[in-house]
Amino acid sequence: MQIVLATHNAHKVTELGAILGAAVEGLELLGYDGPEPVEDGTSYLENALIKARAAYAHTGVTSMADDSGIAVEILGGSPGIFSARWAGGRDNVANRQLLLSQLGDVAQEHRAAAFVCTIALVGPDGETSFTGIWPGRVATEEHGEHGFGYDPIFIPEGFEVTAAELEPEVKNSMSHRALALEQLVSYLNAIAE
Repeated sequence: MQIVLATHNAHKVTELGAILGAAVEGLELLGYDGPEPVEDGTSYLENALIKARAAYAHTGVTSMADDSGIAVEILGGSPGIFSARWAGGRDNVANRQLLLSQLGDVAQEHRAAAFVCTIALVGPDGETSFTGIWPGRVATEEHGEHGFGYDPIFIPEGFEVTAAELEPEVKNSMSHRALALEQLVSYLNAIAE
């Protein structure tokens, strides 16, 4: 079985490949070099479907895409689907710094947040999706060298360190993306039987 990973984000390709690994027997993950569609959906699902549909239309191969972000409770779920461009561009440092400044005087107990990931799978048999939610809170400053995006300011529930301070194997076993991928793997294994 072949699946196109509909992303130009090298970090996501690496992370998805590491998590999926040998979880699905006979699965061959393919890169995507086609056009990048405009993500103008109003939800993680809509944006994931836009990307997966575009990749499937371009390649003719079953395609998967994800949309993810950080949802901060006190900000009404923002940045949400705007996480990658929260500071106006695709600048991870600027995005983190803006969010930290917006929460500057907010006490630790009111910094509840969650990473959310929705994966869409589009192919000849139709469309399906899977969502993973990783609860935690926003730190007061950046820590850690691993990960990307908001990892240096996200403290997962049950931890006192940021996602960027976790070893990649640990993060990849429990992240929002891992939780969504776990559902995807179960689905792919079920249809492969």
